[in-house]
Amino acid sequence: MRARVSWTLVLDAFLAFPPFQRERVEEMGFGEIFRIERMRVDPALTQALRSRWDAEASAFAFPWGHMIPSLEDVSRITGVRVYGRAVSGYTYPCYHDLAERLLDLPVERRSSLVPRVALQESLGLYEAGKNAGESEDEYLARLARVSRRELASEPGPQADLDLRRFLVLFLGRLLFATRGDAVHCRFLPLLEDLGEVGGYAWGAAFLAHQFDGLSASERQTSTSGFYPFLQVWAYLHLPALGRGDLTRPGLAPIARRWDSRRDTRHLVDQLERLQEAIDCYPYLDVVWQPYLGEGDEGQPWLAQARPYFGRSVWLHALNLVLPLNLFLTQHSLGLRQSVVEFPIWDRFRRPGRSFRGLHDTTGWRERVREQIENWERKGKAVRSDVTTDDAYLQAYALKYGGKVYKSARHQMDVTGEIASLRALLQSAQSELERVRGTGVGGASSSRSAGGSPSLLEARLAGAVLRAEEAQRHLEERERDLELTHEHAMELQSERDRFRGEAQTTLSERDQLRIRAEAAEAQVAEMARELATLRVQRPPGDQEEVTRLRAELLAQQMLAWSLQQIVTDIGRSRSRSRSGVSVSRATGASVGQYLAGSSSRRRNEEEERRRQGEGSAQDGRGGGEMLPPPDRHEGSGESGGGQ
Repeated sequence: MRARVSWTLVLDAFLAFPPFQRERVEEMGFGEIFRIERMRVDPALTQALRSRWDAEASAFAFPWGHMIPSLEDVSRITGVRVYGRAVSGYTYPCYHDLAERLLDLPVERRSSLVPRVALQESLGLYEAGKNAGESEDEYLARLARVSRRELASEPGPQADLDLRRFLVLFLGRLLFATRGDAVHCRFLPLLEDLGEVGGYAWGAAFLAHQFDGLSASERQTSTSGFYPFLQVWAYLHLPALGRGDLTRPGLAPIARRWDSRRDTRHLVDQLERLQEAIDCYPYLDVVWQPYLGEGDEGQPWLAQARPYFGRSVWLHALNLVLPLNLFLTQHSLGLRQSVVEFPIWDRFRRPGRSFRGLHDTTGWRERVREQIENWERKGKAVRSDVTTDDAYLQAYALKYGGKVYKSARHQMDVTGEIASLRALLQSAQSELERVRGTGVGGASSSRSAGGSPSLLEARLAGAVLRAEEAQRHLEERERDLELTHEHAMELQSERDRFRGEAQTTLSERDQLRIRAEAAEAQVAEMARELATLRVQRPPGDQEEVTRLRAELLAQQMLAWSLQQIVTDIGRSRSRSRSGVSVSRATGASVGQYLAGSSSRRRNEEEERRRQGEGSAQDGRGGGEMLPPPDRHEGSGESGGGQ
């Protein structure tokens, strides 16, 4: 996959660096990520998680509640720094002049993309990757030998140029990877002063990039950026899914401990099973705090990162400014989940996907000053003093309903959920009428007493808002559930049809195999009969030998054709899940072949019978003809000679 190839490319560039350059990279806080073993991509897991991402809340919406990857997850899984200055600054409509000055590489006008091949070759990576049969030591020696021709061997301006090129490759191809072959250089302005690079919170920017990638289309099977992060996050928090193997316990960062478990099933099958497993996931098996038993040994970066843990804060990655809403997942902090106001775009504006700002020169520190100050204050601590999750779960069910279920077998009952929503609406309307009645009486008594009805007005306004919200939600859920129900029924009927056609294909294949085996047995019997005739035949039996040889050849061709058809059916079923066109085409070809074969054999027998009668009358050869082998005409099968 492209993500794994990109990881290999960046790792090759790091290994090709002279030792003093690798030390500079580690001082910037990026060294730990290069100690992580290359991991197999799990597109089914990524797609299953992406389908449950709520972009409004910047959180996963699971059947048991919200879950959100946090800064502590980034710090412990990848080792990238989550503390320091916000990754913010200027974005430009064109990076041509900046790239020529800081990278000495071409960038097209009105673009932020560097050609990957030019960037790769500038780092001496003409032939990235190990050759067949090449050991690790031989590979590293070859990389170092080739890179010496391109890379500076001691500190200086050329070494700074090499380091910027590597950082552009690392940031644009691995940590903040995007789709396509070219490498973006939007972070290049922050790389001008290499001494300041290590002071930025690159891990927080990476988390914002992950949130943005999860908000993309559900059809994508990979996530942007460093893909092992999300996979390991799922291994830790949802271990019962069984998608990862803990092969190297005790290593740090935590991503070094895990390998992705191989799954050879088709991607569609994997995704369907994963969605069902998440829908049925035991709530008590959800691991909200996977790091309770973890110490800080071998992870010195945690000491400075800890003040940022457990806080709701705005994350910055230049033009991406997204909220980390940890107040939605208080269980991850060891608290009971209190009822909260769920973020919605109408009232929770965020600069982000609709505020790219890439067509103009934009200073993001000024444009999002309030969010920058929020980061500098380390956001806001999350607190809760409730003793039960009931209120939160009721609000959660009202907001999401059946949307938290993604598998076909766990779609919510349409009629039941609509009835439930109607009951909620009637309850809100009853409360509204009660408050209105109280408001009329209370307002008249307040006027007579000279008092203020502000409290009753507030209650009335609140009841109105709740009733309107319930009405709106009911209408939306009715539409969504009706569409979902129709789609589920269509999928069910389509699956049943495919299963029936597949069963028919299997039955045809079994019948063809039986016929092929019978034909092979007849070929063997006829071969034995032919050998006997060759030894015992009278002088005038040449015609019978010729006839048997021709018939043996025809039976061999029949057996071979049947075996080929069986093989083609098996191959076609492995290529196509439906097997419909294969079944019909194969059935037609088999019928035509068998009909032609049967007709041809009948014609040959008639001809041989006429010849036999003529031979008997003429008395040629003087010998008695052997009786012909028994036959079953018209059946498409032949028995062996007796």
